[in-house]
Amino acid sequence: MADKTLKDVSEVMRDIDLCMLTTTTSDGALASRPMSNNGEVEYDGNSYFFTWEASRMVSDIELDNKVNLTFQSKKDIWISVSGKAEVSREREEMEEHWVSDLDQWFEEGLDTPGIAMIIVKAKRIKYWQGEEEGEVKL
Repeated sequence: MADKTLKDVSEVMRDIDLCMLTTTTSDGALASRPMSNNGEVEYDGNSYFFTWEASRMVSDIELDNKVNLTFQSKKDIWISVSGKAEVSREREEMEEHWVSDLDQWFEEGLDTPGIAMIIVKAKRIKYWQGEEEGEVKL
């Protein structure tokens, strides 16, 4: 079993448009939803997702910040990222991660009322590809 590096995983994730973000709800259930993965950014162990401040996902994270991201590539690799999430409402921080494609969901860009950004900081990255499985050391 050969371990991939964070750079190896980053290159694979660049080609994946969507991932599933899983949170724990207030009643202890798991809730997953698709989120757009910004492949234009080199992955460094942190993921950034724009959402609505009033979303259930934000309230879930504020109650329990342990989350999981699941990615599947056309190259037959599956990636699971376990980490902790935080919600940012700071415009300056959001500007660093904004891309114009987000305008389709947030018509006024960063001036859209109620916009927020979720930051997922990876604690553990596991992957499976064919017969190989491994963990990225962070």
